[in-house]
Amino acid sequence: MGELKDRNIIIDDTTLRDGEQTAGVVFSLEEKIRIARMLDQIGVGELECGIPAMGAEEQAAVRALVDLGLKARLITWNRATISDIQASIDSGVKAVDISLSVSDIHIKNKLRKSRSWVKEQLKVALDFAKKHDLYVSVGGEDSSRADLDFMVELMTIAKDLGADRFRYCDTLGILEPFTTYENVRYLLERVPMEIEVHTHDDLGMATANAIAGIKAGANFVNTTVNGLGERAGNAALEEVVMALKHACGHDLGIDTRRFVEISKFVGQASSRPVPEWKSVVGERVFSHESGLHADGVIKNPSNYEGFDPAEVGLTRHLVLGKHSGSHALIHRLKRLGYELNRLEANDLMDRVRSISQRNKRALTDPELMTLCRSI
Repeated sequence: MGELKDRNIIIDDTTLRDGEQTAGVVFSLEEKIRIARMLDQIGVGELECGIPAMGAEEQAAVRALVDLGLKARLITWNRATISDIQASIDSGVKAVDISLSVSDIHIKNKLRKSRSWVKEQLKVALDFAKKHDLYVSVGGEDSSRADLDFMVELMTIAKDLGADRFRYCDTLGILEPFTTYENVRYLLERVPMEIEVHTHDDLGMATANAIAGIKAGANFVNTTVNGLGERAGNAALEEVVMALKHACGHDLGIDTRRFVEISKFVGQASSRPVPEWKSVVGERVFSHESGLHADGVIKNPSNYEGFDPAEVGLTRHLVLGKHSGSHALIHRLKRLGYELNRLEANDLMDRVRSISQRNKRALTDPELMTLCRSI
């Protein structure tokens, strides 16, 4: 499996497919083009860009993305049927994800078929795709609830028939990182085949599970901007990239400085505004109010910041409120053109805390200036 620094980890971003499957989200063609271009420009290696089997309009949208001539590989999502794969071929893509249900729960209650039927369906679909020289990822829907040895059988069939990788899907977001690591490692030890991890956030562990899958040996990982996706969403692009860089020491070479720009646009296009406290890209994740923290940041930002906010296109804020200290107040007012000594700052700090407590929020710059003028 090797160290992360020796491996080529590929982001397969599925904002345009699974992200758009978020309940109530629809991207216009112009929005899809802009999202695709931005992701391509920052260095994302692969974009899952739609479901051509949905009809002519979706096929035209995928074709428009193909015609952009992006550096990123475009891949579409398909059921394991010839008609779905043909729709993708007609859309102009050269790569497809072929999805099958692999858990006994799905096979019995959703497909109402058998394991043997699933294996035959895989053979038929994969044979058709490879005869058309397509790059193929075989997607194991509900992998996290599937029998691991049955998945070994499916992966062996897929590898023997020329599939390029297997997608391990935590479709319901029910795993934790330790089990994700163990399951991915189990599969890789038995079938020497590229693995992709697709994680959901129903228990708040999509990013952690994505990282665990990569650490176990998966070289492909699905993400979406802002963590959009079915139900609670997918692993967020910005979280996975920054976690790999700062928690794992592996820089993917992606231009993270545009993360906030992309996040805001996708938030607007999806009518899902980005919360101020959203990990990595939230407007206020580099805000400091506590006197101890603010003082530490003033002395050296690395005291209380894991990375420079400029890395993702943000700036830090020193918030003045109930928990603030005089160092932050002096620092903030100096930027506004007011020089205070320590005694003046201490007196003003009492009034700042009182107003903040009464209004249940931090003070604005105009409010601070009014207070200064009063003394």
